[in-house]
Amino acid sequence: MHSMIAEDLLNQMIPPLKVSDTVGKAAKWLEEFHVGQLPVLDNRAYRGLVTGADLADAEQAEKNNQLLSDLPLSFADVHVQHDQHFYSVMEVAIQNKIQLVPVLDDQREYMGVVTVSDTLAAFGQPPIAPGQGAVIVLSMEERDYSLGTISRYIEENNAKVLSAHVAQDEHDPYRIRLTLKVNTPSLTRIAATLERFGYAITAQFNGVAEVGENEQERYDALLKYLSL
Repeated sequence: MHSMIAEDLLNQMIPPLKVSDTVGKAAKWLEEFHVGQLPVLDNRAYRGLVTGADLADAEQAEKNNQLLSDLPLSFADVHVQHDQHFYSVMEVAIQNKIQLVPVLDDQREYMGVVTVSDTLAAFGQPPIAPGQGAVIVLSMEERDYSLGTISRYIEENNAKVLSAHVAQDEHDPYRIRLTLKVNTPSLTRIAATLERFGYAITAQFNGVAEVGENEQERYDALLKYLSL
């Protein structure tokens, strides 16, 4: 199960929109399929994701017939190849705070999407309850990486590192991304300490009970990803 790749997880129930579709249709489909984003295609070419925020400005009655080709679409470079590992899919979803990740074939044509919730269901593991910890993602130059030093800063704030995952920053070969799971639901003091010592924080997920459904889903997904 842990060797699962992107094309094994395609969700056939979520359809793509076309650049020739209207804003009104996109808004209706987001609601109908209970998703925060939908892929937009130009023939078989992936052009980006349309989100509820993209539509908010265009949803006045007179703009409802505006075509998606007229909207500045986000996430045009956010996708995975069909043979990429489950880990890569989860990383893309987490980094970009999206619910679904477009999958392209070897010709860079659209194949479908993988959703975070379907991926978790495929692994058949229960979600982790809120309040059990939090996750923080740091970016740094490779020469500045010392898990011992970073752990000490965290321990000075009465917390411990439960797991760590290091990945190369795909945008900069000299930088790495360090994802840490810690045993406290609040990251405020930890984040302040790490920033004071020059670490850039690119994402954080607080494990508190009062979070929205999508945020909880992403938080659960990240904890699951780190614990595999």
